[in-house]
Amino acid sequence: MKWLIYNIVFFFAYLALMPHFLRRMWRRGGYRRGFFERIGRFSGDLPARLGARRRVWIHAVSVGEMYVAMRIAREMRERRPGLAFVFTVTTSTGRAVAEKQIEKDDVLLYFPVDTPWVVRRVLNAVQPLALVLVETEIWPNLLRALSRRRIPVILVNGRISDRSFRGFKRLRVFVREIFGALDLVCVQGREDSERMIGLGARPERVHVMGTAKYDEAAAAGTVLPPTDVLRRAGFPVDAILLVGGSTWPGEETVLLDLCRRLQAAHPRLRLVLVPRHAERAAEVVAEIEKAGLRGVRRSLLGGAANAPAPAEVLLVDTTGELKSFYAAADIVFVGKSLTQHGGQNIIEPAALGKPVIAGPNMENFRPVMADFLAAGAVLQVPDAAALGVAVERLLGDPSARAEYARIGRDLVRGKAGVVKATVSLIAETCPALFARH
Repeated sequence: MKWLIYNIVFFFAYLALMPHFLRRMWRRGGYRRGFFERIGRFSGDLPARLGARRRVWIHAVSVGEMYVAMRIAREMRERRPGLAFVFTVTTSTGRAVAEKQIEKDDVLLYFPVDTPWVVRRVLNAVQPLALVLVETEIWPNLLRALSRRRIPVILVNGRISDRSFRGFKRLRVFVREIFGALDLVCVQGREDSERMIGLGARPERVHVMGTAKYDEAAAAGTVLPPTDVLRRAGFPVDAILLVGGSTWPGEETVLLDLCRRLQAAHPRLRLVLVPRHAERAAEVVAEIEKAGLRGVRRSLLGGAANAPAPAEVLLVDTTGELKSFYAAADIVFVGKSLTQHGGQNIIEPAALGKPVIAGPNMENFRPVMADFLAAGAVLQVPDAAALGVAVERLLGDPSARAEYARIGRDLVRGKAGVVKATVSLIAETCPALFARH
């Protein structure tokens, strides 16, 4: 009876959210392609490819999770050459990242809607050897169906945010059975472990591993700064770059005001804004104009012939370039941490040897922030005024910038190894995945 109630509620909730999904499809464009994969309708050669062999299914919501998924897959393939994968994503940006990295024998799909008939159709088509979930994607119908078919379900790099934990607690009657059916739970921190167990995961199956994002950042190798783009934007060769990465509404305004105020004392200061969602570009352009600064959009810098007048602000309204702009930065502010809640990834800029500043709201990265604060590898500020003080201090003290950069880079390198340890646990839990046939 409880699952009947869940499915009725889910159906009507999904219908209510459909206008939002359709609006996002229209705004982002990429959502149209492959949309029917979400209801288990596969076109072209996908049915034949899926039926040709069984694969490990790895699900990653978006870009950050997909990088971890790719690391997990590479490590699993090191242990069992020839192992093939089905990757699923929720967002079009995550799909774009995966398309560039998957092996030719792998399959990429959108994640299915969690209704019994869709789940049944997808499982019949995919026939997975196991399902690996990156971070926390708990979908009851899918996980119950996998359990009935005796297909292992593994959670890697798991975490439960404050908001998700509150929601799961309200639905404990539904989720306790689901968490209890997980075969292996690898989580980022002690608090995540306690929450997983409290929601029904079996204690002997829960392991605190740290975050796999250390591995991805440490193994990134050389990331080249977009020197030509900066030149076409009119930035001087000796510019001091303040990069606002993955910013959310309100944070661009703070950074623009800060840039305008500090340029009198630091005329070489230039600002690069990389909003978390590129479709907010028009909104951010309006903020740049309101601040009275000369701005240019990355998408308009097609060539030297199109170069505008020298800009003070570069708005990166494209996707997939954040790391390269981090590589060019002298100071990095990581967004969704000042005027919003949750935080974004501070590991990436630290791995590239950049001094990192974050706001007070880093709830989704608590274990990482604890590591960074303990090592003195990040400047965490309580508000916009303190952000200004921190940036001004780093602008005036190159040695402090270098010290924060060194400590952060060393920390990331020292914390790597989570992926290898996680795959070792997967091999212990599911030895059949790595058996030679």
